[in-house]
Order: sequence, then C-alpha cells, then structure tokens
Amino acid sequence: MRDESKQPVVRTPYGDVRGRYEGDGIAVFRGIPYAAPPFGPRRFRPPVPPTPWDGVRDAGGFGPTAPKPPYSEAFARLLSDPVVPGDDCLNLNVWTPEPGHGARLPVMVWIHGGALTRGSSAVPVYDGHAFARDGVVLVSVNYRLGVEGYGLFPDAPPNPGLRDQLAALEWVRASVAAFGGDPDRVTVFGQSAGAISVGALLASPRARGLFRRAVLQSGPPEVSDRDKVRRMVRRMATRLKIPATAEAFAAVDRELLLRVQGEVGRLSSPVLGGPAFGIVVDGDLVPRDPLEALVDGAAADVDLLLGWTRDEYRLWLVPGGLMERVDRLGAVALAGAMARCHCGPEVPRGYRTLHPDAGTADLVGQLVTDHLLRVPLHRLADARGEGGSAHVYEFAWPSDQPGLGACHALELGFVFGTHLAPESAKLAGQGAPEELAEAMHTAWVRFAVDGDPGWRPWDASHPVRVFGDGDPHTVEGPRDRELALWAADRAAAPPTAPESEPGSAVRPRLPLRGVRGAEPLSVVRRLRRPGGVPRR
Repeated sequence: MRDESKQPVVRTPYGDVRGRYEGDGIAVFRGIPYAAPPFGPRRFRPPVPPTPWDGVRDAGGFGPTAPKPPYSEAFARLLSDPVVPGDDCLNLNVWTPEPGHGARLPVMVWIHGGALTRGSSAVPVYDGHAFARDGVVLVSVNYRLGVEGYGLFPDAPPNPGLRDQLAALEWVRASVAAFGGDPDRVTVFGQSAGAISVGALLASPRARGLFRRAVLQSGPPEVSDRDKVRRMVRRMATRLKIPATAEAFAAVDRELLLRVQGEVGRLSSPVLGGPAFGIVVDGDLVPRDPLEALVDGAAADVDLLLGWTRDEYRLWLVPGGLMERVDRLGAVALAGAMARCHCGPEVPRGYRTLHPDAGTADLVGQLVTDHLLRVPLHRLADARGEGGSAHVYEFAWPSDQPGLGACHALELGFVFGTHLAPESAKLAGQGAPEELAEAMHTAWVRFAVDGDPGWRPWDASHPVRVFGDGDPHTVEGPRDRELALWAADRAAAPPTAPESEPGSAVRPRLPLRGVRGAEPLSVVRRLRRPGGVPRR
C-alpha cells in the first residue's frame, strides 16, 4: 500500500521533480519546464531545452502562464483565465495514478484554446484528476500566445507557439514513461485554437510518431493567411511607433505590448473575421495547408475523434449583445455572412428554407459555424481511409445561462469531469447533469485506451454521436442537408486564382455573388462593435 505521507518524486531528463498526492491517491506534478524561458535572447525564437537542475525541483504549484491580455468584462464573467506571473512559462503538468516505470498507461496531452491569445493549463476546468482516476496519464501544456507565439516577422521564424507544443510532445515522448505513461499510446487533444493546433501537428512531418490518436473539439485543421497575420503585427507596430520586426518588438515593455495587442485585436471575431494571430504555412513545421495535407493522406494511420457543439456561435455573439444587433440588421447581416463565408445567396436561402423559424442571428451563426467548423471537419472525416478511423460527435446540452444554448467551450467541463467546479458553472450555470459528464468523459477515456469511444466510426452514412439531447444516441447525417448546400455552391462557382505569395496556403475562394449595395468588407465592418468576440 502506498505511503501517501511521502510525496512522489520522478526523474525527468533535466532533473528530479517532486509532486503531490491528491484526492484518490492521484500524483500531480505542476509547472515542470519542458523548455527554457522564451525571453531575453530567446524572445521570438524556437524553444530550446531547459537548463538542468540539481537536487529535487518542487512541482507543487502551477508554473507561470504565457503573457496574455485579459478577457473583456463580458467574457470574463463566463471564462476563467488565471494569471501566474514569471518568465518560465514553457511548462506542463502531469496527473498520474501510477508514477514510476512499468505502468504503461495511456497518455492524453491537452492543448488549451483561447484564440492563440488567451488561456493556459492552469484553468481549473482542465484539472486532470478524473482522467488519472480512470487510468489515463493526463498532461496539460502552456505555450506562447499572441504576438509572442504567432507574430510574423522578417527576422524570426514563424509559429514559435506551435513549436513550443512540438517541444512539449517531444518531452512527453522522452519522459512520460517515468510518470507511468506509455509513450506509444499518446492521444493529443485540444479545443478551438487548441484543436486547430492539433490539426497542424497532425499534418506536420516533424510530429510523426509523437502521438497515436488525436481529438479535435470545435476547431478544424487550418492556417491563417500570412498577410492577415502581418497586418496584425503592422497595426501593433504603427501604434507603438516601431518597425514591424522581432528585434523592435522585443525591446517593448511587455505590459505595453499586451495592451496594444488587446486594442488591435478587440474587433476580431470568428463570425466577422478581423485582424487575428494564427498558424501560418512556414515550409518547415507547417509545410502546407494542414487540411489539404490530411485530405491527401497525411497521418492516415492516426485515429481521430472530432466534433462541435450545436450552438458554437452563441458564445461569440451573446455576451457582447451582438445577437440582437445582427437580428436588427437583417439582410445586411446575411450579406456580411456571405462575405465572411465566400458563398453565394443560394446558401443562406437554403438555410432559411431548412430553418424557417430561425432568426437572422441564428442563421448567420449557423452559416459561419458550418463554414469554419463543420464543412472542414466533414472533409477530414471523409478522408479517413485504411489504417485510421474517425468518430464524430455533437454536443447539444444547452447552458443554464440565458441565451448561450449549447455554445462553444461548454462541453469542456463534461469532458474533464469538472462540470460541477465553479469555473465550469460560470459558463454552464447550475444543474449540469452528472450522467452527461459521465458519458462524455468515459467516451474520451475509451478513445485514449483503444481508439473506440463507443459508437460506430464515420462511414458513408455519416454517424454522429449526440450528447446532451436525451440519452447519448447516434444520428446519421444530422448536418447533411446544410452541408450539401456548400457542396453545390462550391461546384457552381470556379475558384478564384490562388494567392501568389510563395508559402501561402492555397484555399479555393468562392466569388461573392448576389450581394448588392454595400461592398462586402464594409458590410462586415458595420456588424463589428467595440469589445470584440474572442474564439476560445
């Protein structure tokens, strides 16, 4: 029998760490550095290994979080985002039921969301206790955010934040056996920007062999247009009155940099677009568009679990009052959605026919959700061939908070089994059903164990497991009618010429047809309002 009065000590490649035994005898190690602090001469540079330490390093508390601006007041009421000060922000946490070599337990590595500008592994919703209780070693990771992690400069390599995630996965490969994990049974999972990151890693040749399975929650494999990311950096540089170079940005006070980043990005929205940081094609870690690479057969042997919430868009529109504004604008808002989605009028007209009782804001929200999430995730599932499977889900339980419905990020507390935590209740309200949490969490554990979450894998009938609308059940093709509209629209309009810049992601751009009056970008600008709506 384990003597829990003695705290667990594990040896890593860089030194020993001492964790804590917590509830149910789970050993927890927090704030373990997997790379050196990314500041000073290492600012805006790829991660390098941490300096080894002598003795035993205490791993009892969360390590520093990456620099980030706070959420606006409207979103801070719903989303927790603790700040831990310090430079050593490239750290991770481990929950394990069996520290030490020999257990060979499945491993899950969590990459948090937050629009690549917010979030951390210290968010209480991401507590790994339930996974460890059920026989999984849970690892959660911090990585660089915002301009520090995804700024595009002429004098620094792109995607340092994604490179941090790769370094963390390499640490897991080298170290997790000592924590009781099996390095050959690693599942990487993420939500929103975390899922986008998982998609990029899934398609990256440099990440091959670092994980066996992947989960994409409410985020598709995608890259951002390089010019769009450059515009974000240039707008910051203009406000700071400095050159748009990594050298110049590194000389700016960190708090000032965060303040300006927040000001420049405050009008960004998944629904309406706008300036934003994102992963870009870099010819190295991300050699091409991840979705196109995966559709062409990359990582075909990796099992996938992917899905969305029924009302993703309500987190983006409800807290700032944008639902009402979109409803008031009516046809103008639909024109803006067409501009955002690069589609013709047949698509929104079809949605109106399929959902005659829906208001304009709900139609716009579903249009953009399908464009951003469901269409690419369907393509990814369709591309699974021999060797790897795909399982698809939809989360449908509506929040108790007014107007949010089954919104973006609501499923997280159920997946982690933290649905009753106060931080989960901020988004879910009261009365989160225990049986729903048990069903979702069990499905994720089963997927990590053997790749089977408990329902039929994706095939030509498009089976989708629905959680939160009665008992969990499988529905065939619940979004097929809507997605058929996109396929028809794409077939009806030849793509425009691809962007000419070398290294840019080549995506078909459908011409905007049938939008009269306002020029498309001005339509979108009319919908924006101060405060912004972040993608989690």
